[in-house]
Amino acid sequence: MSDIDDIKEEEVEFDDNAVSEALGDDLDDEDIEFIPVDECGIEEPGEEDEEDPVGKLRREADEARDEYLRLYAEFDNYKKRTVRDKAELAKYANESIVNEFLTSVDNLEVALKHADEEETNKAFLEGVEMTLRELYRAFEKFGVTPIKAEGKPFDPEFHHAVAHLERDDMDENMVVVELRKGFIYNDKVLRASMVSVSKKPSGQ
Repeated sequence: MSDIDDIKEEEVEFDDNAVSEALGDDLDDEDIEFIPVDECGIEEPGEEDEEDPVGKLRREADEARDEYLRLYAEFDNYKKRTVRDKAELAKYANESIVNEFLTSVDNLEVALKHADEEETNKAFLEGVEMTLRELYRAFEKFGVTPIKAEGKPFDPEFHHAVAHLERDDMDENMVVVELRKGFIYNDKVLRASMVSVSKKPSGQ
C-alpha cells in the first residue's frame, strides 16, 4: 500500500497562504474573465419549461371536455328537432287528400238539405245519407272532425262570417245559420265554418 493511500480525508489541510502564493498575489478581479451563460451551453429556463406538465394536461382535458359537451348538446337538439319535424309531417300528411273530399261532402250535404223540397226517391236519399256517414267515419279515423257552429258564440278562429241577421230572440254575435260546414284536422283548423251571425235589430 502506498503512502497516498494512507492519507485520510480529514487529515488533509489547506494552507490559504500556500494557495495564494500558487495563484499569485497580484490576481485582481479585472483578470477574471466571465463567460456568458449562453456560450457555456447552459439553456435558461423558458416559459414552457416553467409550466406544470400536469396542469397543462388538465387544462387541455377541460377544453376537450367542454368541446365535447357543446357538440353533444347541439347533436341532441338536432335529434329532437328532427323527431318533432317528422311527427308534425306525419300528423298532417293527409291534409291535401282530405281537402279533395270536402267538396264531395258539401255536395252531399246540399243534396240532403234540399231533399224535402223535391220528390226525391227514398232509396236514393238513404244512399246519400249512408255515403255521407261513411265519409264522416273515414274522416274521424284520420283525425278530421266537424266544427260545431249553429247556436254557438261566433269565434273568428273557427267561424267565417259572411252575413249578419237581425235577431231579437238571441244575443248578438251568435251563429244563426251554418252555410258551409267547417272541419278541424287534429288540432288545426282545416276549414272554418261559413256562417251568418246575429245582431240586434236597428233601434234596439
